[in-house]
Amino acid sequence: MPAERTRERTREHAPPLAAARRRRLRADQARQLADLLRHQILTGGFPGGVLPLEDALGADYGASRNTVRLALDLLRAEGLVERQPGVGTVVVAEKYPHGLDRLQGLAETLKEHGRVTNEVRTVGPVPAPACVADRLRVPVRTDVLYVERLRQLDGLPLSLDLTYLPMDIGAELLGADLENTDVFRLIEKITGQRLGTAEITLEAVNADAHSAAVLQAPRGAAVLMLERLSHLADGRPVDLEFIRFRGDRITMSGLLRRTA
Repeated sequence: MPAERTRERTREHAPPLAAARRRRLRADQARQLADLLRHQILTGGFPGGVLPLEDALGADYGASRNTVRLALDLLRAEGLVERQPGVGTVVVAEKYPHGLDRLQGLAETLKEHGRVTNEVRTVGPVPAPACVADRLRVPVRTDVLYVERLRQLDGLPLSLDLTYLPMDIGAELLGADLENTDVFRLIEKITGQRLGTAEITLEAVNADAHSAAVLQAPRGAAVLMLERLSHLADGRPVDLEFIRFRGDRITMSGLLRRTA
């Protein structure tokens, strides 16, 4: 009798499992493989930056040769790899890690990868629009300091930062070395306080003509848009930023904890 019940349960579960397997086969297997290979690429999983041969990749990931080729095509379209005669598929682009669980300036974040410099494109007081005034807790149309910078890593364009700061802090920034120093460090020096927390929003947007030209990215290419409002340790909001990152050069990561 127990054996019969086991067979009955097996028959009951067989149709859903078969359906799930069919759905899996209909899925975009090449994109699934591309996701796995991308992770390996970005975490240095291929020694010397050279991917295994297509047959070896197929054996490692249980994929057909056609699926491997399509996956590699996707990665080539992203600019991560390219085919080199006599060598094979090699990694040609590097993405730099930007953590989302620590409040740091870009130079602090990427200090192990090179030197971050800033091309200051615009700096000066502007009347605060209502949405900026509300976030920084200043009267509408009162002056705030506006700073626009192109952030580069060893000369490679990474991000275009648009920053608003209250004028009592911003006035002292006007004579500071904004080309070689993170604004976060300058804020802490001016106020004598550490930064405490930041509210962030991250989304993908299409690069407008101005942003694309400054970042040397294709017009209309997707960029990572980070909106960040940073507060001093006492809770005062002091730095509102709209940052456009080149998505092909930056990866965002963080550690999340599940709470009850």
